[in-house]
Amino acid sequence: MAEKTVTAKGTVLAAQLALGAVVVLGWEFGGADEFFFSKPSDVAGRIVEWFTSGSIWAHLGITLTEAALALVIGTAGGLVAGFALARFRFLGAVFDPFIKVLNAVPRVVLAPIFLLWFGLGVWSKVAFGVTLVFFLVFFNTYQGVREVEQVLVDNARMLGATESQLAWHVLLPSALGWIFASLHVSVGFAIVGAVVGEYLGSSAGIGYLISQAEGTFDTTGVFAGMVVLATVVLLVDFAVGLLERNLLRWKPEAP
Repeated sequence: MAEKTVTAKGTVLAAQLALGAVVVLGWEFGGADEFFFSKPSDVAGRIVEWFTSGSIWAHLGITLTEAALALVIGTAGGLVAGFALARFRFLGAVFDPFIKVLNAVPRVVLAPIFLLWFGLGVWSKVAFGVTLVFFLVFFNTYQGVREVEQVLVDNARMLGATESQLAWHVLLPSALGWIFASLHVSVGFAIVGAVVGEYLGSSAGIGYLISQAEGTFDTTGVFAGMVVLATVVLLVDFAVGLLERNLLRWKPEAP
């Protein structure tokens, strides 16, 4: 069984690498207009130049700081609110329409408001990122806690578990799959929030670099910034996946 799993993973990785190679080579030698679609070799050269000169490190550090703060604050708020409203049905019924209304507000509309409230610094980007992360984590946590089998809850109570023990030993482990599903998406949204905020108004960050490159019709710089961001998201998502596998070792793997 283990050998089949390893073989399947190896096959998937090989297929992914082959598909990536086809896309990159097709892009490189496809003959597209370089004014609109900079070649992958030029994009790679720009990224190497950024990192070897060190010019990107400060911008990357600012963007990652904003995204990390948005991810932590949004995740914590979503977890607490999701648990509370799932466990206390009356509170859930009271807040349900308000949460739906807030979730329906287009996030892009909020970005200029946050710039007005918090200025061009870090916290306007963090606030925007929190609005993207919070609802993802909230709805998954809420649904995950609601989906816990009532038999488990009743048995824990029969054994004398308090509400905090019930939350820590029964509800949280049972809802972890839902929570991590939201975190995989939230990582990307936290970075999107930081970059969009920087794009709309800032003096540093990857979004600022992309905005400056776009303003000078530097297609290579735009694609280079996008590739750096995509790589960061993949690395962070990989770390989240490792944490997920470590915390969910007790769950049987899907066939």
